[in-house]
Amino acid sequence: MKKFLALMLSILMLVALCGCALVSDTGTDAGTDADKNNGAAAKQDKVKVIDIALSEEAYAFCVGKDDTALLKSVNDYLKKIKGDGTFDAICDKYFGNGTPAQITSAAEDKNKDQLIVATSTGFEPFEMVEGGKYSGIDLEIADGLAKYLGKELVIKDMQFDAVVTSVQRGICDIGMAGLTITAAREKVVTFSDSYYSANQVLIVPAKNTEFDACTTAEDVVKVLNAKTAAKIGCQKGTTGAIYIAGDKDDPDGYGFEGLPATKMEYDYAALAVQAMINGEIDYVIVDNAPANAIAKAVNR
Repeated sequence: MKKFLALMLSILMLVALCGCALVSDTGTDAGTDADKNNGAAAKQDKVKVIDIALSEEAYAFCVGKDDTALLKSVNDYLKKIKGDGTFDAICDKYFGNGTPAQITSAAEDKNKDQLIVATSTGFEPFEMVEGGKYSGIDLEIADGLAKYLGKELVIKDMQFDAVVTSVQRGICDIGMAGLTITAAREKVVTFSDSYYSANQVLIVPAKNTEFDACTTAEDVVKVLNAKTAAKIGCQKGTTGAIYIAGDKDDPDGYGFEGLPATKMEYDYAALAVQAMINGEIDYVIVDNAPANAIAKAVNR
């Protein structure tokens, strides 16, 4: 996802530079008040996050239904890093002033003792990749877990909705991808203890004022329910996708009522936000941490 955001920012910078290169007919800078105002406008934020939780959920890692030994090790390791401050230090790298670590994946080799991790990069700040180097909260935990187990780390990057399936089928040992614990998933995999609490939030264009008076989730939903012609983006296979579509009749679901808008799914949340910036969709619903990370990147 970092590559995608970097490319997007490069394009925006190129446009800005082209605008700065405009000169008057006499060959001097056309430094009028209008030009200055245009320059200021180019620096305005592109998007904003409506920081009101639409749902609450718990993240955990998943292992195969019968892999009780790995499950115990994962829970022991989570308890250890939460107790000794390692988990807080990792989070500070992404939410504070720390420097993210660069994680390298080994090549899969059945003759070696390896921990094979299923993930889906493009979900900043939990999992990202750039130039073959991985980073993110989940993947730093994965790196530490592999060392704790005395194993070599192998990271398999895939579409989000394939992560649980790959663990269920024994293709990977563990799923570490900002996974929400759900009853449906618990039927096919076993979850570790929860390590992070998340919620769904709305991202809108920076100039949008429709939600400015909202103070509760009910307020936000009331506005969204009136937008029957709206297109709302999300990442495929995520809670955001379910929130838009609704699952109130699913006994294993969240009980979301759903929205009258059209759901627009993308492989990555950042692609949904870019589509919104391009005017292709109206809003985006995604987990709060990725929402704020993406907004920070595109508004830079």
